[in-house]
Amino acid sequence: MAPSPALPDPALVVLVGPSGAGKSTWAAARFRAEEIVSSDALRALVGSGPADLDASIDAFDLLERIVTARLSRRLTTVVDTLGTDADRRRRWLGLARDAGLACVVVVVDTPVAEARRRNGLRDRSVPAAVLAQQHRRHAQVVPALADEGWDLVVTVPGSGGDVGSGGSSTSSGDSLSTGADPPSSPASGERRSSQGLRIVLQLSRFPWGEDPRTWLRDVALAADDAGLAGIAVMDHLIQIPQVDRAWSPIPEPWVTLGLMAGLGTGLDLGTLVTPVTLRPAGVTAKAAATLSALTGGRTFLGLGAGWWEREHAAYGVPFPPARDRLDALEATIETVRALWGAGTRPYDGERVSLPETTCYPRPVAPIPVVVGGTGTRSLRVAATLGDAANVPSTLPALDDHLAVLRGHRRDVAVTVLDLPTIGTDRDDTWARVERLRGRSAAAAYAGRTHAGTPAQHRDRYAGLAERGVDTVFVALADLEGPDDLARVAPLAR
Repeated sequence: MAPSPALPDPALVVLVGPSGAGKSTWAAARFRAEEIVSSDALRALVGSGPADLDASIDAFDLLERIVTARLSRRLTTVVDTLGTDADRRRRWLGLARDAGLACVVVVVDTPVAEARRRNGLRDRSVPAAVLAQQHRRHAQVVPALADEGWDLVVTVPGSGGDVGSGGSSTSSGDSLSTGADPPSSPASGERRSSQGLRIVLQLSRFPWGEDPRTWLRDVALAADDAGLAGIAVMDHLIQIPQVDRAWSPIPEPWVTLGLMAGLGTGLDLGTLVTPVTLRPAGVTAKAAATLSALTGGRTFLGLGAGWWEREHAAYGVPFPPARDRLDALEATIETVRALWGAGTRPYDGERVSLPETTCYPRPVAPIPVVVGGTGTRSLRVAATLGDAANVPSTLPALDDHLAVLRGHRRDVAVTVLDLPTIGTDRDDTWARVERLRGRSAAAAYAGRTHAGTPAQHRDRYAGLAERGVDTVFVALADLEGPDDLARVAPLAR
């Protein structure tokens, strides 16, 4: 059977199964404790213990209030009850629909004999007659679930098999995706993941403390060891507010890349992106050609029209109107290509005339020009003059950008900038969300940054690969040092 896609997240997940089926064990292995709303656990809070049936009314009253509050905040909510009350299921389904959440039922299918055995091991077992009634009711409920309007009805084995978080609709006995790291891709001359993607680290923040050189060296070496395809350095004069505070360090990129070029790694190196307003086009061409010579040809150049007026004013750099900046973008692409070409003869082109094209050292290999921007003209420039277009990875906007690009040129290479929150597991992921979200609602921040484990991000990247994306530039908002590359490494496999 073909592998199943992952469970949606965030989502309402309603567990259905009799006592002893293994619902709580299944949920605890896949979700954070804060995401699970259990009637047994609430009975223990408001009564003498999880089997205190006299506390059921108070426990379910509390359960309904918690489920309502979590769904209203668009947070993943796993409801751990018998799941046989149709009125409650309809209520939860309606609340989740109002919040715009995906709605999933997970049927935990456990042989009756196994459920009875587990029940007998409990300190306070469910009476045999009651358990038999639960199984009869379970058998009646399951066929009706398909007609209730759920996005997904999942059946998982509850007999102790290793089924993972993030699976989908499957027949009884099929395991869900375990989320294990995928096998490494075969060795080749070009570093690509098994999904066919080049994964490049974009350095946008630099918490290097008192030793910048060592921090940069260690991060670059860790990226190389992780199998990443390259490193891109953001090009700004003042740290941008989307990344960090204005007084946080933001190094000059070509000096930074020169240091990395001396490390002897297999990483491609370049900028993402260089505003054409900050340097004369010929100076940028010279810097990139020199980096190519230092890296043995492993160089790319990201170019954009520029957008941040503050840094220009602070450094005394002119900031012309958007139309003039886009004119400069086109002229810069033509200039760098002219200077990288063979010979030293004069150049007289469509936008640029040069009395000579003397630029030594020459690039060792062709330098791809990656054009960043999502405006109508920027996309046209990327498709018609660049080697690749760089756009945000966010859907559905990505599909719109792809349509525009391919309307100009069907075979244009596409790269995306991805700003993920990556945690080692679900608990770690949400701890990072809480640290990073600032004033944003947790669910909104998690959604915006696709918060998840490396396996979940790989599932998402599979969709990017299917759309024809060639390269993913990964920028971590919580990059502190080389150890953080361990969270990125699985994406490159």
